[in-house]
Amino acid sequence: MKKTRLLLLSLFACLAVFAQGQSVSILGDSYSTYEGYLTPNTNEVWYYAKNGQKKTDVTNVTQTWWWQYINENKYKLCVNNSYSGATISYTGYDGNDYSGRSFITRMDNLGCPDIIFIFGATNDSWAGSPIGEFKYGDQTKADLYYFRPAMTFLLEHMKYRYPNVNIYFIINDGLKQEITSSIKTICDHYNIKYIELQNIDKMSGHPSVKGHKQIAEQIEAVLNTKKKN
Repeated sequence: MKKTRLLLLSLFACLAVFAQGQSVSILGDSYSTYEGYLTPNTNEVWYYAKNGQKKTDVTNVTQTWWWQYINENKYKLCVNNSYSGATISYTGYDGNDYSGRSFITRMDNLGCPDIIFIFGATNDSWAGSPIGEFKYGDQTKADLYYFRPAMTFLLEHMKYRYPNVNIYFIINDGLKQEITSSIKTICDHYNIKYIELQNIDKMSGHPSVKGHKQIAEQIEAVLNTKKKN
């Protein structure tokens, strides 16, 4: 009787975990921000509930790419650690030190998700952050002010920090060719899947309502194909 009770309790515990469903965390920049949905809430935001129409037509969190993808797949949001203007490297606009907001600085703060989307490198491209050389391992702090060694440091660390988590890198369209090609090379090196976006509709350089929907659909299309294979 006691063994049966323990077996039932174990079964119920497994069912409870299964019922919770998978969770998603995002490590991103302005494209993935939305007021009131960021952890920590001190991160700078680009999408607000009361944005001006000249800036964007996005006025509701349900219009963001990540909300649509999570809702459509019955997932749960674990952590959205996105920061407007963030670079992967430590070098930001006008050569300023962006280490405080960089992806590397925030990569440990994503909770315990089943899926992680890294959506970045747009600001590295726009800011003209120095590209540097490919360096796998033994990166110094000075190396992290260059895009390629910062990118390798990010992915290498996250592979060990989040074992058994599905990690995907989303590549924005319209980036400098050397940024896009470097992302692909480094993702391939660490066996991290990437999703390359195409022809995203934008306002002020950021996804519009249509653009966010396109992003969600393109992610869905790529991941559904991978599931079938």
